[in-house]
Amino acid sequence: MDPVVGFVAGILALLALTHGYLYLRVVRDVVRSRRGRVTGAVVLTVLGLCTAGAFLTRRVLTAEQAAPLHHVGYLWFALALYAALVLVVGELLRLVLRVTGRSSPERRRFLARAIAGTAGVVALGTVTYGAVEARRPRVERREVVLDRLDPAFDGFTIATVSDIHLGPLVDGADLRGFVATINAAGPDVVAVVGDLVDGSVADLGRYAAPLRELTADTYFVTGNHEYFSGAAEWTQFLPTLGVRVLRNERVTLRRGAATLDLAGCDDRTAAASGVPGHGFDLDRALAGRDPEAPVVLLTHQPVMVDRAARAGVDLQISGHTHGGQLTPLTHVALLDQPVLAGLTRIGGTWLYVTRGLGFWGPPVRVGSPPEITLLTLRSGR
Repeated sequence: MDPVVGFVAGILALLALTHGYLYLRVVRDVVRSRRGRVTGAVVLTVLGLCTAGAFLTRRVLTAEQAAPLHHVGYLWFALALYAALVLVVGELLRLVLRVTGRSSPERRRFLARAIAGTAGVVALGTVTYGAVEARRPRVERREVVLDRLDPAFDGFTIATVSDIHLGPLVDGADLRGFVATINAAGPDVVAVVGDLVDGSVADLGRYAAPLRELTADTYFVTGNHEYFSGAAEWTQFLPTLGVRVLRNERVTLRRGAATLDLAGCDDRTAAASGVPGHGFDLDRALAGRDPEAPVVLLTHQPVMVDRAARAGVDLQISGHTHGGQLTPLTHVALLDQPVLAGLTRIGGTWLYVTRGLGFWGPPVRVGSPPEITLLTLRSGR
């Protein structure tokens, strides 16, 4: 099965199960009248179809056309997921009633209403907070000591951004604000580590135009979403905005006689995407380099750090996880990735995973505020 088709099918199955569960616990168990239950079923069906429509029509509608449906459908999706989470926790209270023999019809009805009301309040409060938080990017400043870094590069700064997801919910005005914040930080270079776009160059090229305003040299590597969005076209278009695309290659930065290699690789999913010539190839990126010089690797997915460590990479910079985005619902990402966010050491390689700037699906961030990371390299010599 095509991975995209399988993913969409999985999302639709999750939608169906979530809405069926919400009907059972919020409508059937709470509402007595037939008319009320029918009304509840219709409302849930319409909202569920809005979310399904957001998933299914993105490639049909332009970003502007899709924006209203995406706002309604995805915000509802977040509300439904958090409400379902609280309802699942409420199943423990139902179990206690049954085990203790206190499960009368009146008590079950009262408990059902109390749990449903709690689920609604918690979901609404959580999603409201997360929607505000998602629109408040901040600059995170971190220092990384590299043992092989020449003192001439001590204090070298890399502004790292990822997962902007330009599209119906993140537009050119948002990107212009991100660019202004990056420029104000005054980095030596800018690294965009994937998932810049959710759509074609024809649809979103104008949204990406503010990248021209970046004052520091800017480098880009593909993320998995570029391979749903015409990666070949984007890798040709971004250089027209002054962005250097690193595809299994590196550049050597110099300060006097000192050097620092900055390497970039295609996303992990590139080879399976069917885009000719694309695929993660770290050996190619590092071929012929001075083994004594430090190397910083840009690659979208943190899981590639095992290969980076074997290759002697000093620092890998990645994104992809959104830091979890919808805590704790999306911490399932840890099944596939070593960490969700922050700086960690794996073997001899430092790994920094940025939480990213945008969002995928719901325009909501809970426990994972958006960030622009200013990484300052320090010499360990």
